[in-house]
Amino acid sequence: MNPAPEEEPTDKRSGSDQNHDAPEEPRAGAAGAAAGAPPPTRLYKRRWMIVLLFSSYSLCNSYQWIQYGIINNIFMKFYGVETFTIDWMSMIYMLTYIPLIFPVTWLLDRKGLRVIALAATALNCAGTWIKVASVRPDLFPVTFLGQFCSSLAQVFILGMPAQTASVWFGSEEVSTACSIGVFGNQLGCAIGFLLPPILVPNVDDMDELAHHIRVMFYITAGVATFLFILVVFVFQERPELPPTLAQAAARSTPSEDYSYVASIRRLMRNRPFVLLIISYGLNVGCYYAVGTLLNRVIIHHYPNEEVNAGRIGLTIIISGMVGSLICGIWLDRTKTYKQTTLAVYLMSLVGMVVFTATLDQGLLWVVFITAGSLGFFMTGYLPLGFEFAVELTYPESEGTSSGLLNCSAQVFGIIFTICQGKIIDGYGTRAGNIFLCVFLLIGTIMTGLIKSDLRRQKANRIAKEEAERLMSGQDYGATALLAQTPPASSQA
Repeated sequence: MNPAPEEEPTDKRSGSDQNHDAPEEPRAGAAGAAAGAPPPTRLYKRRWMIVLLFSSYSLCNSYQWIQYGIINNIFMKFYGVETFTIDWMSMIYMLTYIPLIFPVTWLLDRKGLRVIALAATALNCAGTWIKVASVRPDLFPVTFLGQFCSSLAQVFILGMPAQTASVWFGSEEVSTACSIGVFGNQLGCAIGFLLPPILVPNVDDMDELAHHIRVMFYITAGVATFLFILVVFVFQERPELPPTLAQAAARSTPSEDYSYVASIRRLMRNRPFVLLIISYGLNVGCYYAVGTLLNRVIIHHYPNEEVNAGRIGLTIIISGMVGSLICGIWLDRTKTYKQTTLAVYLMSLVGMVVFTATLDQGLLWVVFITAGSLGFFMTGYLPLGFEFAVELTYPESEGTSSGLLNCSAQVFGIIFTICQGKIIDGYGTRAGNIFLCVFLLIGTIMTGLIKSDLRRQKANRIAKEEAERLMSGQDYGATALLAQTPPASSQA
């Protein structure tokens, strides 16, 4: 079911406005209506509703990623499975993404944001209700099926922040909008660290434990259903007029001229982007491993501290959300994409080293502080990678570039989670964290080698200069005509 089309100004050229959803900033007025003038662009207030709705259903999905892992020991007891099996409840999110991201980004290019949003929320809703039906010790395959459905939804979500920001937001706010989109994913992870240890206490009575798990699953299912209904009736494909000249140029390209396969080939020949794919995968893969194994790491040093393990995870994510928003605003103001990305990457490495050094000091409050500093930079890096990729690859689809980044992150996330888990089992948590530090160092070096070719910024600048030149040419033409017109007295 398609939503009612958004009301538009009656005169798209002159900028007159007769409705409540008025564009905030008319970009091209009546003077631009002449032939050869730049296309009109507008910013609509509805854009904030769209990005917040996306952020909300991304939150609901990412919450489920970690809800099993953060109480790993409790689910092991309830379903009678091994720790590595519960680890797969998080890693399935990574595994399903790898083969499916290419057909999903193709679908995004062909069908647009609304179809992707509907698929994401429908799958997410289905997964939550399957989990509700799985609360019995002999039904682990059913709960795994529910988590699998939720992981399929993630494929339709994870690469969308940059695409949503580009389609709806102006060039001076696109990085902030992308950060808000990523913000929802991070907040969902934060709630996933915080709520499960509170909602599902570690009790011995299996009936009582089943009740607590069922309550947690019902809450998630209710939220997911509400968000699916909102998307059906509220989520809009795109504004009638584009927000930027660069987006207007992208719209003007005939769909038959676009080849998804050719786009992938061009991206893989883009050396700076390939370096970013690998370095982004290393950083975010380390983040996935830390999140998945956090319960095991904290419980190893601080037994029976499941609730505090969740709070430490919450601290990592909350500080990361602050970092994401600050970085997004900073990028919009300075456009220093490479410098900011490199600095945040380096500080992620420093944060990981400090976190590792303080784990075995016996001071839990110190671990909270060092985990927060790690999260500020490691989680704050996520929107930076998306936006830097869009700059390096313009005019290629934002969904395709983001999809390739996330595919790399999922691959490294699975590798790092499995390897770090085995290292922790054999050599302890310090060795496992040092393993991640080595790859963060490699990623920092690779980020420093990326050539900063900001193509989207150049396209917007050139388009603005051309628009100014055309406007100036029209003024000169009018002045010349006036100069050539003889005075009224001479015509008499």
